Amino acid sequence: MGNRLANEKSPYLLQHASNPVDWYAWGEEAFEKARREDKPVFLSIGYSTCHWCHVMEEESFENPGMARLMNETVVAIKVDREERPDLDNIYMTAVQALTGSGGWPLSVFLTPDKKPFFGGTYWPPDDRWGRPGFAAVLQSVSEAWRTKRPEILSQSQNLTELIQTHALAKADPTFSLSEKTLQAAYHDLESTFDDLHGGFGQGVKFPRSHALSLLLRFWKRTGEKRALEMVEKTLFGMVFGGMWDHVGGGFHRYSTDSRWFLPHFEKMLYDQALLAQTYLEAYQVTRQEFYAETVRHIFNYVLRDLGHPQGGFYSAEDADSMDPKAARKREGAFYVWEKQEILDRLGPQTGEIVSFVLGVREEGNVQNDPHGEWVKKNVLSLANPFEKTAQKFKKSPEEIEKIIRSSTLKLFQIRTKRPRPSLDDKILTDWNGLMISSLARGSRVLGEPRYRDAARQAADFILGKLVRADGRLLHRYRAGESLILGTIEDYAFFIHGLIDLYEATFEPRYLAEAKRLTHEMVRLFWDSERGGFFFTATDAEKLIIRQKEIYDGAIPSGNSVAALDLLRVGRLTMEKDLELKAQDLFNAFSAAIQQNPEAHPQMLMALDFALGPSREIVIAGEESSSGVKEFLQILHSRFLPNKVVALHPKDPKLAQAAESLIPFMKDQTMQNGKPTAYVCENHVCKFPVTTSAELEKLLQ
Repeated sequence: MGNRLANEKSPYLLQHASNPVDWYAWGEEAFEKARREDKPVFLSIGYSTCHWCHVMEEESFENPGMARLMNETVVAIKVDREERPDLDNIYMTAVQALTGSGGWPLSVFLTPDKKPFFGGTYWPPDDRWGRPGFAAVLQSVSEAWRTKRPEILSQSQNLTELIQTHALAKADPTFSLSEKTLQAAYHDLESTFDDLHGGFGQGVKFPRSHALSLLLRFWKRTGEKRALEMVEKTLFGMVFGGMWDHVGGGFHRYSTDSRWFLPHFEKMLYDQALLAQTYLEAYQVTRQEFYAETVRHIFNYVLRDLGHPQGGFYSAEDADSMDPKAARKREGAFYVWEKQEILDRLGPQTGEIVSFVLGVREEGNVQNDPHGEWVKKNVLSLANPFEKTAQKFKKSPEEIEKIIRSSTLKLFQIRTKRPRPSLDDKILTDWNGLMISSLARGSRVLGEPRYRDAARQAADFILGKLVRADGRLLHRYRAGESLILGTIEDYAFFIHGLIDLYEATFEPRYLAEAKRLTHEMVRLFWDSERGGFFFTATDAEKLIIRQKEIYDGAIPSGNSVAALDLLRVGRLTMEKDLELKAQDLFNAFSAAIQQNPEAHPQMLMALDFALGPSREIVIAGEESSSGVKEFLQILHSRFLPNKVVALHPKDPKLAQAAESLIPFMKDQTMQNGKPTAYVCENHVCKFPVTTSAELEKLLQ
């Protein structure tokens, strides 16, 4: 018959709308019921493409007996972590403090005043694999709520105070960030690097694209070849392995093994955005076409499968999809192949070549398969190089490459007829900001105007749908509804995208909006006592704590991206107060960063910019002229991460609009009627140049 979640917009909450559990969405109604009926609250946090969230739903939340037990003992609340990252941050911190680890589904028991006292992640329905069963957990919590109430209330208070103390820690002025901090981060990353497969650590591996981008900056600063080697080994390893979708493009979430082979199959928008930036930077450094081609395939996937018709990008695709043979959903069913299917569809000879290159076996190629999920199934990876394949099948490497390219196109067409993974079609401001940034940069680096147009369309969608009449940025759009006040990540990531979009289009309106939102970000989120940005704004819902996030995890923290925003907007608009605010932000978190620098790579990229050398570059002239195009091609073909670029248009009206935002360009005009480049480094300006050769010399 359904429950209250049927009235929600979140795809994740709607997935649970037919559960027999008496679910509530987050809100006062649920907590009022908990107080009225004297029950603890069970808070379940997940997201629509989370595999183990699906498992717990199937095992427990769809089970009438378990639902009856839940309805009798607790008030149950469902939260989409992507809609409410503020809640997820608070209660994830609590569970990590209680258990030493976290993840999704996040399962937390609260008092009716929203304070956590017990929690975990996935619980099986019954005692299993050394884990307590969910039924036993519910009964134990219910019994303790009746008989040990004082202890529970005391624990909830102590736990709340613990995370409050952590969030409100004062800056320690004895720590200062410098080039030594960058060096320490490099050594930390180098010490955990996997020389065999790339990436960091052993076992489960995540892309960590911002750590790789930091290493590229460290190579740029120091010339340390090892830093570049680590980046290249990792970038090649991810594309050669099963992390990469060899048929449709795009990256899966992470690898469950150390060799990038067996992925967790969900695809997230933020991974595509962040990894595209890192591969773009690697292309600028090395000029290897492999990196550019990878970026093109990422963008093709995003534009094809995640694009909203009016602009903007959807959030994710599920790991699970329907397996028609099994008549149920399985993880990766959309992506894996049986060898016989490949032979039947491609023909015996071509099928054998493709199977050899992509590691396809009759018995299946997943070695670690304790539950028998992958019998005869194959995850595609580049198992054998074209040269080895050419020798085996007595063809040239060029012929093999041609066969693989045409065959993967055929496999793509075949795959389109399979049941697709479910799409989380909500549009999030923060993740769209990251994608706008990547597309904007990609348009310049790869010379592809359609990427710029897609970035512009997405930015205009956000500005049209997710900015309130009073100018306040909102977090989520879905099915015609814009809702939820923007967090620091929405502001920081969207500003980041707008700056890059300005540098791709030179349309002043994007820089003007970036400037406006930067000042709003400071007004709404800045901690005037301790420094740094709170996760939620002054006008947001009052929760048990106002968190500050600094750790750069799957996505960088809002504070880390905000630091670079402050520096870039400050340099472009000559607002020194913004650069000073960035310095205050570094000081606020300096102790935490010094303690564990490799955990803050995005913040250290901002530090790298602040330490310099950095450049402010103005091109004076008509953007469509060959001279200006040559200048821009020079700028964007090189890896020059610590720069801002502006255009001083020839047209007087356009020039006036640009000058109102970037006052220092007023006197930086065309020389002798020729397009002219002005390069300032560390606040010292060089002589203007009018030829490509002179600009190249300045940039060396």
